[in-house]
Amino acid sequence: MISRQTLPITLCSVLLLSISILVIYSSSPSLAFGQLIFALIGALFYFFISLANHDAFLKLSIPLYIMIIALLLFVLILGIETRGSIRWIPIGGLNIQPSEFAKPILIIYLANFWLKAAPTWLNVLKSGLLLLPVLFLIFKQPDLGTTLTISAVWFGVLFASRVSLKKVLMVVLIIVFLIPASWFTLQDYQRLRITSFLSPETDPLGVGYNLIQSRVAVGSGQLFGRGLGYGTQSRLQFLPEYRTDFIFATIAEEFGFLGSMLLLLIYIFLIGYCLKISSSSNYDGSLLASGVAVMLLFQTTVNIGMNLGILPITGITLPLISYGGSSLISTMISLGLVASVARSRRKDFLG
Repeated sequence: MISRQTLPITLCSVLLLSISILVIYSSSPSLAFGQLIFALIGALFYFFISLANHDAFLKLSIPLYIMIIALLLFVLILGIETRGSIRWIPIGGLNIQPSEFAKPILIIYLANFWLKAAPTWLNVLKSGLLLLPVLFLIFKQPDLGTTLTISAVWFGVLFASRVSLKKVLMVVLIIVFLIPASWFTLQDYQRLRITSFLSPETDPLGVGYNLIQSRVAVGSGQLFGRGLGYGTQSRLQFLPEYRTDFIFATIAEEFGFLGSMLLLLIYIFLIGYCLKISSSSNYDGSLLASGVAVMLLFQTTVNIGMNLGILPITGITLPLISYGGSSLISTMISLGLVASVARSRRKDFLG
């Protein structure tokens, strides 16, 4: 049952999923059918979670945390290697990416932590240390994009907690000072992605190729686009990963500036509504909704930024648009949490 409180989230999700399936169908009907199946599974999770009381998920935070660590360990031991990364485990004929499900689980875990913890420096440090095992296991795969997304989630929940703004700003400064040191923890190809972002023309057929082709695709769409299925960069496969990491460039080429802006407006409305739910909910609901909002904001900003060539390529998918079951279902689970908070907010108001 869709209530007035959850209708905006539901409509935005349906619109984004419809765009995803339409764009993927224009190049591969079989993959579009797979994306439709993932969307239906995600919808089931969304409605189930939205109808439940979010307090029930907070009580399960520790078992969920243990489960995700166990799954990530399983990936390192028996995971499937694809393009040099070990991120997937085979379950029932499907390849599942546990790192994607770590996002909503850690939102729940961190929300439950701050619900009980005092806003002290010790607890800020403790919340970060509790996150380290998950971050290490995901970074080890290697998966820099998900590592960065989960780090953003940690900061988002921290910002919504009762920790003072002064402490939050000091955390930002500490992170800024630590960023240069993180350079030495990166893989060689990850470093090349950053250096190629600064000057892709120095190696146009190598590490700079993806970024250059993405820019060409976005620019060639002009105002109205070339039309669905008529994007030369994507259909002739000059643009790599045009159904996943660079699907925004595909949309920009085929639907133009106007189509891209429409997509961007849907994201802005969805993220804004999540923040509205956060600001008008009780403390536990605010923590959950803020974590989801920051996750969506970070992924959308970084993905579109790297498609436009203004941010380095990190392999972060565009929520509900990029092809992939684990990412899609994980995002729908996260939105289900926000919908659950919205429902409970209505009950609190009526009560």
